[in-house]
Amino acid sequence: MDSEGFRPNVGIIVLNARGQALWARRVGGKDAWQFPQGGINPGESPEQALYRELYEEVGLTRSQVKLLASTRGWLRYRLPRRLVRKRSEPLCIGQKQKWFLLQLEADESNIGFDNGYKPEFDHWRWVSYWHPLTKVVTFKREVYRRALTELAPTQIQLERRWHKRDS
Repeated sequence: MDSEGFRPNVGIIVLNARGQALWARRVGGKDAWQFPQGGINPGESPEQALYRELYEEVGLTRSQVKLLASTRGWLRYRLPRRLVRKRSEPLCIGQKQKWFLLQLEADESNIGFDNGYKPEFDHWRWVSYWHPLTKVVTFKREVYRRALTELAPTQIQLERRWHKRDS
């Protein structure tokens, strides 16, 4: 937790060869979908947290993806007041995130939720790169917009390569 009450976290966007993004549904969240994300442990770098969370949440290892890009700095969002645990110490008012853009290099059959950790997701699908902006919970939308916008030039290159290969 930083001095302002923001928990350090990584956000993960996994793309397929077409430039579509992996979009995952939270367990028990009815229709709550999001990109994989997770906290950075004490002493852990954002990149170490990226690969740990990637495996814990969607079963992919470092060797099955290619790191394409990351956001330059921290992107922050505040939790709605109803979600702030007022009795927790230290008080967490939101998250500061470093976002990573990855390309899946293994077969998509490697994506899974049964990795020996409590599953956070129960389903996934490929969606267009910008689809999450209108679907993610409201308080995360601005961070998603900023991350997707900053990482878009790399995604666009990947999508263009796919279309050239396809034509």
